[in-house]
Amino acid sequence: MSKTGRDTMGYPDRLHKFEQNSRDLSSAQPAVMKAFWELHKAAVSEGALDAKTKELITLAISVATRCDDCIAHHTYDALEAGASREEIADALGVAILMGGGTSVVYATHAIEALDQFSPPAG
Repeated sequence: MSKTGRDTMGYPDRLHKFEQNSRDLSSAQPAVMKAFWELHKAAVSEGALDAKTKELITLAISVATRCDDCIAHHTYDALEAGASREEIADALGVAILMGGGTSVVYATHAIEALDQFSPPAG
């Protein structure tokens, strides 16, 4: 069986498509999506935990809940918040603990996303 559509999309493209679809959903449900994005902003903003730590948590939860679009979004945001490859890998280990064997599969998706979002060395 061949893969088509979202299954063959790279993680940068997946993130871009999610952002487009979010705008469309925001047009259809402006009050709900405004409230959601306000919650998102509040949840990941600096507090007792810094933004990088919160993004590592969101990435681990994305893996444990098996959400590829979330993996794209939060891998990108973790990198933007200054997370290193080692910190991301450490968070993926926690996701595997909490999510079991299936999280191993989705943790490999996060590694793929990390590779796609990270600039080439050199």
